[in-house]
Amino acid sequence: MTFIIKRIKKSFNLYRAFLLNADYDQLMISNSAKYALKAVIYLASYSSESKKVLVRDLSHHIQAPEQYLAKVVQELTRRGIISSTRGRNGGLFLKEDNRTHSLFEVVSAVDGVGDIESCVLGYERCDLNNPCPLHDLLGIQKSQFRKTLESTKIRDIQGYLDSEEELNF
Repeated sequence: MTFIIKRIKKSFNLYRAFLLNADYDQLMISNSAKYALKAVIYLASYSSESKKVLVRDLSHHIQAPEQYLAKVVQELTRRGIISSTRGRNGGLFLKEDNRTHSLFEVVSAVDGVGDIESCVLGYERCDLNNPCPLHDLLGIQKSQFRKTLESTKIRDIQGYLDSEEELNF
């Protein structure tokens, strides 16, 4: 499990290393996708059908604005990536079938696939036949990052956070 997290970090860091002073976070995935990934990582480690997490508590633990996070988790719930129940004992949680989704599905649920597949310079027609100036430099890293997200399931990262003190988002 630690290997998978290290692989994701390495893939992302390789991509970031080429961008130097650019606002690389915005070139890869949005803040919404980052909050979605943080929420799923937290829920994978701390939730179950018998132990639900309120959006208020989740926003505190992952350091995300509560109202913004509420919209993100609403979309994840609508897409069946996370589960929720309303009422007195309600909250967010992951069932076993939620844990089979890939991290790519989490990101694309809130971002679509555009941010990951789009040109880092914003060129509309950037591909192998029409490369932008950074295409050859970053194309491999972007592909590797996407493949890592596609091959990593939520169940692969459950338990990554062993205690709330380790939560270092």
